[in-house]
Amino acid sequence: MKILVMAACLSSGVSFAATAGFNFDRSADFSKYKTYRFIELKGAVDPLNEIEKVQVRRALEKALAERGLEPGGEDAHLGVAYQVGFGNNQQYTTYNSGGPWGYGPGWGRGWGWGWGGAGGISQTTSSTVIMGTLLLDMYDITEHRLVWQGQVSETVDPLRDPEKRLKRLDNALEKMLKYYPPKEPK
Repeated sequence: MKILVMAACLSSGVSFAATAGFNFDRSADFSKYKTYRFIELKGAVDPLNEIEKVQVRRALEKALAERGLEPGGEDAHLGVAYQVGFGNNQQYTTYNSGGPWGYGPGWGRGWGWGWGGAGGISQTTSSTVIMGTLLLDMYDITEHRLVWQGQVSETVDPLRDPEKRLKRLDNALEKMLKYYPPKEPK
C-alpha cells in the first residue's frame, strides 16, 4: 500500500481557496464500507510536529464520521492512509499606476489637451508562498486494494491564528471529501 502526499500542512492555515480532486475504483461497493482504521505507511516522510499530527488526525476522524464511517479497529473495512507535505512556489504580483492612456498632450479636437499617450508605471514583485497538499488513500482491507483517493492543495500561512488554521483544515477536508462515497453515474 503506497501513498504519495505532497506539500501541505493544511493545519497551518491558508490564504487561497483549496483545490481538491478525487478518484475511485468504479468496481468497488462503497455501501459495504462502514468502518475504518488508520494505517501507517512505511518510508513515508512526515513533516508535521506532534500538535499538527493530532490536529490532522482529529479533523480526518470528524470528516470521516460525517460520511458515516466509524473507527473499526482490527476488523475495519477500510484502511485509511494520509500524508502531508510542503513545497515552495513563487508568486508574482504586478501593480500598474496607470495605463497606456493618460491625460496630456495628444489627440483631441484641434490643438490643445486631450487624451494622449502618457503611460503609467508598472512594478512587479515576487514572493515565496508555501504550497501544501494532503493526499488521502482508502484501501479495501480484505481485498488489499486502493478504492478511493483524494487530494487537496492550498497555499499555507504558518503564522495564522490556530483557530483559523483548524477551521481552514476542516473546510479543505470537506472540499476533498465532498464526493465520498462516490455516486453511481446515471
